[in-house]
Amino acid sequence: MNSNKFILAGIAGGIVYFLLGWLIYGILLSDFMKSNAGSATGVDREEMVYWSLIVGNLFSGFLLSYIFTRLANISTAGGGAMAGAVVGLLVCAGFDFTMYGVSNLTTLTGLIVDILAFTVLSAIAGAVVGAVAGSGKKGATA
Repeated sequence: MNSNKFILAGIAGGIVYFLLGWLIYGILLSDFMKSNAGSATGVDREEMVYWSLIVGNLFSGFLLSYIFTRLANISTAGGGAMAGAVVGLLVCAGFDFTMYGVSNLTTLTGLIVDILAFTVLSAIAGAVVGAVAGSGKKGATA
């Protein structure tokens, strides 16, 4: 896979992660996540650091793009959705369960919902990354 596909797919994935993250976590699950916060206090920022959110989401997009274009040759929306869901589930579960074991940032219920939400988010981002990675390729269909 060429570098342009890797870069374009990574940027597209990062944009999807950012926008869906805002929708899912910032709007749909905002109250739920607040009510399922752990006993740790003073950990939420009054104002988000948007440059950091953008960079983090781009890294997530590039993670999928790297896996899809360099390691797995995934070039369809369907394949990307499946792989994105698996990668999202494994990355989020690994991080969330580790953080749950060493901190009071969330409840167990909040942890499970976060893993499910991130898995869905990653499936959608994976579909976009897969579609972009396969764009212009003969036989690559959504």
